Amino acid sequence: MKTNRMTFTGLSSALMLMMLLTCSNRLPAQTAAAKAGNSSGGAKWNVQLDKVDPGDVNLEPAFRIAIYENLLDELAKTKRFKQVFRSGDHNASELPNLLILKTAVLKYTPGSETRRAVTTVSGATKLNVRSQLCRPDGTVVVENVVEGDVLFFGGNLRATHNLARNIASKIKASTLPEATAPDK
Repeated sequence: MKTNRMTFTGLSSALMLMMLLTCSNRLPAQTAAAKAGNSSGGAKWNVQLDKVDPGDVNLEPAFRIAIYENLLDELAKTKRFKQVFRSGDHNASELPNLLILKTAVLKYTPGSETRRAVTTVSGATKLNVRSQLCRPDGTVVVENVVEGDVLFFGGNLRATHNLARNIASKIKASTLPEATAPDK
């Protein structure tokens, strides 16, 4: 009986090793195909982030700043853009392939961390914004209405992180026009 157990263990180990080697041979090709699908091999866009427009909404300055900073981080994580610039960066205005991300707050529902922790059915913090990727001449390339919220646990500013992640996700999934190749 011991011989059968050892044979089964050896056989299962050999099968696992074969599966691992088979999968590892496929991974580089799949990764290369995925990279090729995400970029056309041509030029990439740069993006400049405009300041967050609070519109008619009474939005605390901390929320505007948090949305802005979280957007900078999340846009960089998408790897969709060659560079991500802050508003007013003079280096960005000289670039040929520049898009400008404009964010305007449409709705804001302030929440309560204490209520969320106690009841879990009330106290949600919710943000609703319109994000537009525009060319420098003002032509809108991509427009989305995106939400970010904290429903259960977490600080109120967590809604800004969720919002930024959702905006970046929408932009990453969208189709951008072809960027022009720089002159050599």
